[in-house]
Amino acid sequence: MEPNQGAPQLGTSALPDFVLRHFDRQSDDYDHLQLYRILQTGIRQSALQAGLKLPPTREMARSLGIARNTVVHVYEQLALEGYVQAGVGRGTYVAQLGLRPADPAPRAARRVLLSRRGEDLVEHAGAARLQWGAFAPGVPEVRLFPAQVWNRLQSGLWRRAAPEQLTYATGPGDAGLRQAIAEYLQGTRGVACTSEQVVITNGTQQSLLLVAQLLADPGDTVWLEDPGYWGARSMFRAMGLKLLPVGVDAEGLAPTSQQLRRPPRLMFVSPSHQYPTGALMSQRRRRQLLDYAAAQGVWVVEDDYDSEFRYGTRPLPALQGLDEQGRVIYLGTFSKTLFPSLRVAYLVLPPDLVERFARALNELFREGQTLQQAVLARFLAEGHYASHIRRMRAVYGARHDALIHAIRQQFGDALPVIGGDAGLHLVLGLPQGVDDQAVAQDAERAGIATRPLSMYYVRPAAAESGLLLGYGAVREEEIGPSFARLAGVLRAHL
Repeated sequence: MEPNQGAPQLGTSALPDFVLRHFDRQSDDYDHLQLYRILQTGIRQSALQAGLKLPPTREMARSLGIARNTVVHVYEQLALEGYVQAGVGRGTYVAQLGLRPADPAPRAARRVLLSRRGEDLVEHAGAARLQWGAFAPGVPEVRLFPAQVWNRLQSGLWRRAAPEQLTYATGPGDAGLRQAIAEYLQGTRGVACTSEQVVITNGTQQSLLLVAQLLADPGDTVWLEDPGYWGARSMFRAMGLKLLPVGVDAEGLAPTSQQLRRPPRLMFVSPSHQYPTGALMSQRRRRQLLDYAAAQGVWVVEDDYDSEFRYGTRPLPALQGLDEQGRVIYLGTFSKTLFPSLRVAYLVLPPDLVERFARALNELFREGQTLQQAVLARFLAEGHYASHIRRMRAVYGARHDALIHAIRQQFGDALPVIGGDAGLHLVLGLPQGVDDQAVAQDAERAGIATRPLSMYYVRPAAAESGLLLGYGAVREEEIGPSFARLAGVLRAHL
């Protein structure tokens, strides 16, 4: 760049004076670092304007009492970074930087933006910040997990671990675990499957991702229960699917006649314990749904996330057990029954999908945790899992009753309890017009974790007001005092 003829030129003493005001001879910094920072900062902050001529290196060195080579080195570094420009016989000038990083406007202009898909995902994120304590929904009691039994099984397997258990996983998962899961589902959930139909995944979200990737294309429609599980909503949205919210009544998913005229590619349902309302899909509705899926070529994704815990009634068999046309993809997980950080879930697939899902799983994720899967297989096969479920069913049942008692103590029958006969949470209904999101925020400030019911709706106009109250991770004796704190927050809004 040629010097800016319109800009004022510094004399041989002006620039050294500027540097002298900032140059600290007592500093422990090296001379070249000090001089570099002074000149760079002056240029970035426009104290040294574009086109101004720097003094010759010999004059600058003499003014500061430092070696000329030090100044030469600094000038060369500044030129390399584009802060100055030099030419033989012309001298060294401050360069025109344009938008400088120090200016507020350039910072905004240079901000890295997410993709449209990323922005949409973050904007609609539903994951809770608090995952423990009263009354965080969907959190099991991990303090009662039989860790000693698990450690014994794990230690034994580690002592004789085979190389293939410590390298990348291949195929659909540990054969012993797939066999144990199939036997458990046949005996307790009425699932019609063999071990060959089971594919092990790293959590339900990974299961949903595989379903969306392999069974639908961007732009395809998926029916979602409304209200429904935010995690499925987020995953399908991130995969580019078109979300169509379908209302839920006392019998479960209730599509309108207009919706039935336009079949989706996928439908996502939780028939054994609808999330979050707790509705139980009737046998009549189940048969209607399966007949429709078979006739229209729709894939039905069944989320059976906490069917083990029912209080006073036996669980209905899984929807998959009624499927005669191979349209149901069954999702299960150990997050609620054991502990969430285990990150082991599974799919039960129609036989002709298994090999393709297993190949995609290995291609996309290079699965591991093979040894952990083997530990879990032993845990199931030796009966520890069934024993733990029986124990926790009694614990959760007592906590469920304690929470309902606390609600009645504080509010009588003024606030309805919705879906409180199964799972690890219930919904406390709030009067129309009460801002449940504001209640949840105030509750968090009071040390209580809860989720607003309205956030589980895709359609804001259909949203009802309420609070999801999880009792799984709250000791029975702590439920009354904890709910009393929440009641104080609620009264301020009621």
